[in-house]
Amino acid sequence: MTENTYQPLFWGIVELFGHNIIAGEVGEQTIGGESFIRVDVPEIDEQPGFTKYYGRGAIYAMTPCDELSARVAVEGLRAKPVEVWKLNLPQLNADNKDEDEND
Repeated sequence: MTENTYQPLFWGIVELFGHNIIAGEVGEQTIGGESFIRVDVPEIDEQPGFTKYYGRGAIYAMTPCDELSARVAVEGLRAKPVEVWKLNLPQLNADNKDEDEND
């Protein structure tokens, strides 16, 4: 197995098909022989930083910018690593049901 090193290329704002936008350090990484765009979103407030990978077909546009501009975009976008509504886990559904009943 060859070592897969990663080096961020630039800070930027990445526009995705489906009207999603994400910002952070942008780079390219090969996984399983395929090339992906990697976006490392920095920590904001109580939300830890996270990494997302996108195939080239998912990207509409990329705008390089300085670090400060990207961090301001991260603050405004408030992207999350995982959207809970996309998960169909019984435990999450049970927890949400209990909260709804207490409202």
